[in-house]
Amino acid sequence: MPPTQGLPIREYILVALTAAAVTFLLTGVVRRVAIRIGAIANPRARDVHVTPIPRMGGIGIFLGVAAAMGLAHQLPALSRGFDFSFDSLGVLLAAGVISLIGALDDRFELDAWTKLAGQVMCAGILVIFGVQWVSFWVPWGGGGESFGQVLVLDKNQGALLTVVLVVVMVNAMNFVDGLDGLAGGLGFIAAAATCSFSLGLLDSSGGDVGAYPPALIAATLAGACLGFLPYNFQPAKIFMGDSGSMMIGLMLAGATTSASGRVPYPQFSGKDALALLSPLVVVAAVLFVPLLDLIMAVIRRTRRGESPFAADKMHLHHRLLEIGHSQRRAVLLIYLWAGLLAFGAVSVTLFDDAAVFWIVGFGFLLATLVSIIPRLRSRNRTA
Repeated sequence: MPPTQGLPIREYILVALTAAAVTFLLTGVVRRVAIRIGAIANPRARDVHVTPIPRMGGIGIFLGVAAAMGLAHQLPALSRGFDFSFDSLGVLLAAGVISLIGALDDRFELDAWTKLAGQVMCAGILVIFGVQWVSFWVPWGGGGESFGQVLVLDKNQGALLTVVLVVVMVNAMNFVDGLDGLAGGLGFIAAAATCSFSLGLLDSSGGDVGAYPPALIAATLAGACLGFLPYNFQPAKIFMGDSGSMMIGLMLAGATTSASGRVPYPQFSGKDALALLSPLVVVAAVLFVPLLDLIMAVIRRTRRGESPFAADKMHLHHRLLEIGHSQRRAVLLIYLWAGLLAFGAVSVTLFDDAAVFWIVGFGFLLATLVSIIPRLRSRNRTA
């Protein structure tokens, strides 16, 4: 068993701040390169922006992550984590490859099948480096007072689950990248929540250095997303493009998968499973409304004899704009919903359930009221 030591909280904060600073400093350089090589997002019918904006900002995010990982490798308190696990190295390599694939798409518009093949390949890199699920909780079975059970997966099952999770997270983050600052902010929130959960696991393990990777992966991603937001928040100077959204999805999946191998399964419960999947919970919640809208739109178009694949402004952020929210307020509202979901899921594993329930419940009530205020005002004016 790897040796243990106290929680290196200051070191994780330093690593996150390094990722933020490097990303902020290099994104301006990446923006100039993107303009020079023609990696430009021209407005389309379903887009919100109305002027051409450079993309490929994900390269700046990756460089921030890489610099922070390099610093962590040199810090005495964190370097020992690299001696007992290849998770951080595997995630960094896979993130670099998927960022390169995304950068090619940002410039040359790759077809969907090529991108899917690249996503599967990057998931395979994680598996090769040992980043894969070994156990998975399901809410059925169990005996006595236990709720649910933990399924032990063989290597093939674990690899398949890892590939599926990576592909889902990569495409989900790509799907929500529709407003200035939206994907970057959601990436920061999900990564920060995952880091908090991972630190809880690290504490429960007594500071076992073998449990360092998931917190490190999440901390570097959270810092890099934070450093990118000044360039990307409305009005955006650069988009992260597929090079950023796909990398964020992969790293969130990598951090979650790495954390799954450090959970103390004798005490594992449904609350831990919810926290472990908090990045997916956040993105799934954000995607629910646009996916429902999309299904309904396909049904309507099919009934009218139109193509079911026609582009539409049916995403959640579009709906918020329609009812009267500005771009910035729509993004901040989605941040609020995502933060409630992510940190609510993590908090139930760290704090008293009743307190978490009341705080999160009040937060949901507040978010609901703020979300519908413009519609209520418009109804009052027309009444």
